[in-house]
Amino acid sequence: MKILLVASEVAPFAKTGGLADVAGALPRALTRLGHEVRVVLPCYPEVGRRGFSPRDSGLNYTIELGTRRCRTRVLELDRDGITTWFIEQPELFDRPGLYGYSSGDYPDNIERFGFFCRAVLALLKQGGFRPDILHLNDWQTGLIPLLLKTDHAEEPFFRDLTTLFTIHNLGYQGLFPAYNLYRAGIRPDPAHRQQITHHGQISLLKSGILFADRINTVSPNYAREICTPEYGAGLENLLQKRRERLSGILNGIDPDDWNPRRDTELPANYDPDDLSGKARCKQHLQQELGLQEDENRLLVALVTRLVPQKGLDLLAEIWNKLQQRPIQLVLLGTGDEDIRRQLESLRRDHHQVALHFSFDEPLARRIYAGADLFMMPSRYEPCGLGQLIALRYGAVPLVRATGGLADTVIDMDDDPQQGTGFRFNAPEADALLRAIDRALARFAEKDDWKKLIRRGMRRDFSWRRSAAAYLDLYRQLREYEDG
Repeated sequence: MKILLVASEVAPFAKTGGLADVAGALPRALTRLGHEVRVVLPCYPEVGRRGFSPRDSGLNYTIELGTRRCRTRVLELDRDGITTWFIEQPELFDRPGLYGYSSGDYPDNIERFGFFCRAVLALLKQGGFRPDILHLNDWQTGLIPLLLKTDHAEEPFFRDLTTLFTIHNLGYQGLFPAYNLYRAGIRPDPAHRQQITHHGQISLLKSGILFADRINTVSPNYAREICTPEYGAGLENLLQKRRERLSGILNGIDPDDWNPRRDTELPANYDPDDLSGKARCKQHLQQELGLQEDENRLLVALVTRLVPQKGLDLLAEIWNKLQQRPIQLVLLGTGDEDIRRQLESLRRDHHQVALHFSFDEPLARRIYAGADLFMMPSRYEPCGLGQLIALRYGAVPLVRATGGLADTVIDMDDDPQQGTGFRFNAPEADALLRAIDRALARFAEKDDWKKLIRRGMRRDFSWRRSAAAYLDLYRQLREYEDG
């Protein structure tokens, strides 16, 4: 099968979050299963900063963008058996960040990604690669299904092109004033314009949901949740109407990349059969972060974005009570400045806390390895990768039972024989505190705690399993369209 995966960020070339991890790992897993996969993303300066030098593919063309004509060329790079295309347009993509400055998004993002969508379709015609599946990801690619149903509807090359649109987070909808649509080079008829309007603005995410042949999201539970008013962000009625075309496939992690037995960033390696190295990792992390060296203190970690979604306000509410418990807290992350200031003010009251407001993957790996408990009190979580990595590294996850967190963590008290962590249901501070106290009680039983760690480390959340599920979905989609 031929597959083209289209995303606004792809690891290891450019990354701000989990979308890049998925867009980087899924093609590799599909390739290992014997399929031909290509990937396309914008060419950001970050690609070069990360040490990659894609070559000129010889493909170049002009895209009409409202009243402007934007000249572009396509660069390419072969890696892991996959050809990755980079859409180069310096005026639109040669900027410090992928989507904006620290103060906010770029005001012309609809032009930037409207151009990207049109450029991808132009690339397909010129590049000599006609995929069986065009796999699109998030709002930045949401205009492609609309363009296929309008501007390119009568072109034989595109007539039977099949699209899958993956929602990685419904909270990011690509909302823009309606008058900007023309600036993105899109001229839908009034009916289409009305269809993709959401709360008085154009929603590029809604465009993808409405016009793609199939929709999926990144966990089965999240696929159910987004059809409800609580999680649907105003799009639940549309998603309910398309429910027969909506499914959820759990994200995975690369077991070779995330492997405590071989991870060179760790001070000691370990596996489920020999956990002695994990104890050394905890001691090293306490030394590195200036915390008291104490194997009997529960070391609780968060590696997270500082955004309201992540439920850090619940942590703030119980801060004073946590100080009365034998706990150390480590947090690594970047994001909202208000959340950062709130956490910094709380740190002054508790000396057994280490906060690092940065993106530091080597440190993140040492945190996963050194932590006893990995906390994700998210208000919603489409899938979550942190809890999967934590399980792999023997950091017992404590999560709110939402989205992919509910799909991947089995509560110890619900199923003592199969349990892998701790869950709480209500997005309330007291519910989080009760879950922490349950974890503390289990942590005191050292033999039981080691059994819990080993059980989690042996769970299979590899991309091979997830890629097989995507292939089944691709085949269903092709059979449906052919039928």
